Amino acid sequence: MANTYSQLYIHIVFAVKGRQNLISAIWKDEIYKFITGIITNKEQKLIVINGMPDHVHILIGLKPDKSISDLVRDIKANSSKFINDKKWINGKFEWQTGFGAFSYSHSQLTNVINYIRNQEEHHKTKTFKEEYVEFLKLFNVDFKNEYLFDDV
Repeated sequence: MANTYSQLYIHIVFAVKGRQNLISAIWKDEIYKFITGIITNKEQKLIVINGMPDHVHILIGLKPDKSISDLVRDIKANSSKFINDKKWINGKFEWQTGFGAFSYSHSQLTNVINYIRNQEEHHKTKTFKEEYVEFLKLFNVDFKNEYLFDDV
């Protein structure tokens, strides 16, 4: 799109189905590199990626002609296939249905990057669900607690 300029920063969060601890430290970097490749191939800008054994955080610069839902669908579908093809787990690897997407201004990026990089530290004191609910409340997202992660 000629003469279109934007600055859209999106923090994407999604979990392993059933919030199981299936993302092993042994292959965590490899799956993050694979996800980075998906984002790059979709012509989006990866800023930072990190997570825990049960979920992933991704901060991207999103171009206005790309749907967040389409991008996350592609990330989840292709990375699931990659993990299953590698046979890293017994059984079938799947991501949980849905995702969180939260927008930030340029002035907030340093804090968000540090937050994502320091996931291990945050999760010494809170679960993924507690973290996720905090995000939903912070961004005033309407939700029903009984429907959060209902596909376990």
